[in-house]
Amino acid sequence: MRIKILVLKGDKSNKLCCFPRNKSGKILGYENDDLRMPNKIIEMGLLPETVFKILYQAPFKGPLYIEFGDEKSRIALREEEAQFIIVETLS
Repeated sequence: MRIKILVLKGDKSNKLCCFPRNKSGKILGYENDDLRMPNKIIEMGLLPETVFKILYQAPFKGPLYIEFGDEKSRIALREEEAQFIIVETLS
C-alpha cells in the first residue's frame, strides 16, 4: 500500500503538540524542515486524514495519550514527535 505524505509548513497553533484536550481533530500532514520526519509516526498509524482526540497529557510536558482511527486505537506520543504533525480542529 502506498501512502501519500503531505509535507506542510505549520505554525505552533496547528500542531498536534499544542492541540487542546478532549477535542476532535484531523491530521493534515507533516512538517519536515530538516528531512528527518520520524517514520515511527507513520508506522503507528497516524496518517493524513486520520481523526483523533487527545485524551490526556502527562504532567510536565509529558507524553500525549491519543485515541485515533475507527478502531479507537490508543497510543502515547512524545511532544518531540507530536511537533511534526500538522492538524486541524473538527467542528
